[in-house]
Amino acid sequence: QVQLVESGGGLVQAGGSLRVSCAASGRTFSSYTMGWFRQAPGKEREFVAAISWSGGLTTYADSVKGRFTISRDNAKNSVYLQMNNLKPEDTAVYYCAAAKYYSRAIYSTTGFDTWGQGTQVTVSS
Repeated sequence: QVQLVESGGGLVQAGGSLRVSCAASGRTFSSYTMGWFRQAPGKEREFVAAISWSGGLTTYADSVKGRFTISRDNAKNSVYLQMNNLKPEDTAVYYCAAAKYYSRAIYSTTGFDTWGQGTQVTVSS
């Protein structure tokens, strides 16, 4: 099992960019599907993006498609979320998560087994 720690959150103006990172411990990181979710105050945690173990498959929520890019570096046990053209509605706590399988379940929190503690992203208008 892996342990996950997010970093890189912060305050950015609308239209700006930010990259959040997730560092994983454990020798089996490269076997996991990795995902990013976010949760705004008073709202449910929602799917943002996911990437397969090899990086060959990626998927995004419609709300971020074309603006966000998920990537991973298995040699560094890390996964990243590059966020461009940020909007105030992107403000949320961003969570990294690990799943054993790349399946339809990854669009839901129930598809993931392990979670990080989250990192705050705030976009000002």
